[in-house]
Amino acid sequence: MRIAVLSDTHGLLRPEVMEIVNTCDVVLHGGDINTQKIADELSKDKPLYIVRGNNDKEWAEHIPVSLRFELDGIGFYMVHNKKEIPLDLTGVDVVVFGHSHKYLEERKDGRLFLNPGSCGKRRFNQEITMAVLELKGGEIEVQRIDISHTEPAIHAPREKDIRKTVENISKGMKKGETIKYMAEKYGCTLEFTEQVCRIIATHPGVTGEGILNKMEVNRIQNPPCQTSLIDDTIA
Repeated sequence: MRIAVLSDTHGLLRPEVMEIVNTCDVVLHGGDINTQKIADELSKDKPLYIVRGNNDKEWAEHIPVSLRFELDGIGFYMVHNKKEIPLDLTGVDVVVFGHSHKYLEERKDGRLFLNPGSCGKRRFNQEITMAVLELKGGEIEVQRIDISHTEPAIHAPREKDIRKTVENISKGMKKGETIKYMAEKYGCTLEFTEQVCRIIATHPGVTGEGILNKMEVNRIQNPPCQTSLIDDTIA
């Protein structure tokens, strides 16, 4: 049995991902799907096991936040956020999660813990990845899949530096500082600063990290946070 494992598509189902999915018997999705259309496409001709992510809102109320199931004699547990994995994993051989957009493959206490990373919209300089599991006679083989993409490689500053800049813009906005002033003060483009301010205005009480989770950085020209696009739907 071949199992496609993906997560954090955020509204984008790449053709390269579907080529791999079409070679598999079952699909697992670790959440942050963002649209019913992707779930429908993935489940068109094969079983789909899917959990709800933190960005899957009203449309996904029917999707469970966690799942326990068995495939070919192997016990699985799925949840979007690693922090929500329960202590009791009796009967579980594979734990699948997402959220961080970072690939992780770890064997611990006789179990496989797998985060396939994100194969949706590229976030910062992270790679686009998914995984394929092959179940053979009770054995589990894992293949990491790196998805080729057309987005140019970006030399992004550390995420914590971007977060600090976003927090500074938030504080400046409360002080009544202008967008132009904050852009010059923190070394950002006017567009970046304007978009951060827009997110703050439309999401009262949002934290610096919350703002960061709504940003899709496609191009960074100069540190600490030059960018051309921020997508409110990304987390």
